[in-house]
Amino acid sequence: MLVKKPEANRYSAPMTVSIEALNADALALLRRHNLLRTLVERQVVDEAVEQASLSEEEQKEARDNFAQRNRLQSPEDIDAYRGRLGLGQEDFDQQILRPYRIQKHCESNFHAKAEAHFLTRKTQLDQVVYSLLRVKDGALARELYLRIANREANFADLAAAHAQGYERSTKGIVGPLPLTQAHPHLAERLRTSSPGLLMEPFRIGEWWLVTRLESYTPATFSPDMAKQMSKELFDVWVREETDSRMNKLPQA
Repeated sequence: MLVKKPEANRYSAPMTVSIEALNADALALLRRHNLLRTLVERQVVDEAVEQASLSEEEQKEARDNFAQRNRLQSPEDIDAYRGRLGLGQEDFDQQILRPYRIQKHCESNFHAKAEAHFLTRKTQLDQVVYSLLRVKDGALARELYLRIANREANFADLAAAHAQGYERSTKGIVGPLPLTQAHPHLAERLRTSSPGLLMEPFRIGEWWLVTRLESYTPATFSPDMAKQMSKELFDVWVREETDSRMNKLPQA
């Protein structure tokens, strides 16, 4: 383990200063640099998760993952990294453990509501893979569609040769991604299509689209999905609590 656990007797607990205790000049400075809301939100989160207990194994995992993610290969690397952030050892360790404490808090406080939240979000979470070919010439779109439909050429080759959007670099393949990331008109067609069905060209704005649904994977309430939904609920609570605290601060 490269990132050391703070020695209990060497470092004091992180100092907590209430936002409300800051004077007008400090608040004005934070507002000027667009940092006030970020600071309030951070304090909301820290206060919420401070009681989340992590096992020794979880703490070690958090520290090891942090070192690996930031390519810190020696204690000297870690000290230099911490120095660049201007953090003491205790505050540095709190930042490393913070994501794990958030996850623990979410599981303890929002897991019971996660499935209900998932059901309201399910259609936004379904994953699709589709082939896409966009051109600005309707006649060309029709020609390419017929060549694919009549098996004179395959979709990937025509997309690589003729597509005028980003899909050219992927030979027309888009996804997997949530269905809602597609344009609403395209998403609706994909939602009601069947895998393998080539759609006739249609227009969205300046583009003519030839597309084919490759796969449609409905979202399921798995353990990973439960964690995601719990985190979303926590994020909603954090935004609301942050709004409330911001409204109570002296106005500029």
